[in-house]
Amino acid sequence: MVLVKAQVAGRAVLLVSHRGGDPDETALPGDYRRILQIVQAADGPVRVRAMGEELGLEAVVREKLEPLRTKLTKLADRGWLYKRCDGRFTARR
Repeated sequence: MVLVKAQVAGRAVLLVSHRGGDPDETALPGDYRRILQIVQAADGPVRVRAMGEELGLEAVVREKLEPLRTKLTKLADRGWLYKRCDGRFTARR
């Protein structure tokens, strides 16, 4: 997989690639890889708040968790994670 860079509102952004048949986690940016590793190591579905606590974020402040929720959702949209209807995330097998 290739990391794709794009321009959004004049800023360079790194796009998260879609998961292919042979997933190569090294294609993901470092913070996305760390999120993926935490979800894969979990015993069950992961809540955004628990993920935030694991990453050392201020989990009691909702605004601190929204960027993390966006990253988790992006990983789910690209096929790296599965987002359950209750809002928790699990690893794709």
